[in-house]
Amino acid sequence: MKSITIKGSKRESVGKVATKALRNAGMVPCVIYGGEKPLHFSAEEKAFKNLVFTPNVYTASIEVDGEKFSAVLQDIQFHPVTDKILHIDFYQLFDDKAVVMNIPVRLVGNSKGVAIGGALRHNVRKMKVKALPSNLPDFVEADITELEIGNKLYVTELKNENYTIMHPDNTVVAQVRMSRNASKAAEETEE
Repeated sequence: MKSITIKGSKRESVGKVATKALRNAGMVPCVIYGGEKPLHFSAEEKAFKNLVFTPNVYTASIEVDGEKFSAVLQDIQFHPVTDKILHIDFYQLFDDKAVVMNIPVRLVGNSKGVAIGGALRHNVRKMKVKALPSNLPDFVEADITELEIGNKLYVTELKNENYTIMHPDNTVVAQVRMSRNASKAAEETEE
């Protein structure tokens, strides 16, 4: 999985006044959980642009006063009016500890059903995946080549030995449905 580096500095005081002063200076207050104790730090708001405002999923390599931490974005709070980032929570990654993340689903191939006029529905765009940090994929690949009109692609067909998909087996990832054009063409051929 791709990683983004974020450089920050440790926060000495974590009160309301100190946090407001940080935000006014263009910094974002952050915290890393999952280690021995929570680590409070701050970083420039611009540093999070590629981590937050993207459809892709990344791990974060966080450098705080010379120490490096590997983490994933756990939670983010935005201002309700301006959409500025108010606070970010990270979860620290360990090589021997599995983590659950929402990973994007990428459809590959050309469906036979779409080629004859069916409509493709992409039902699940992100999936909860549980894996060790070294086995986390950038995306879950779903091959739709064999889908005919009326067929569905289920989670069971996307199994992988490197990670576990946390959705029920009957979850539909993608399906090809009959479109209006295809149904008109079918009626005309019957007549």
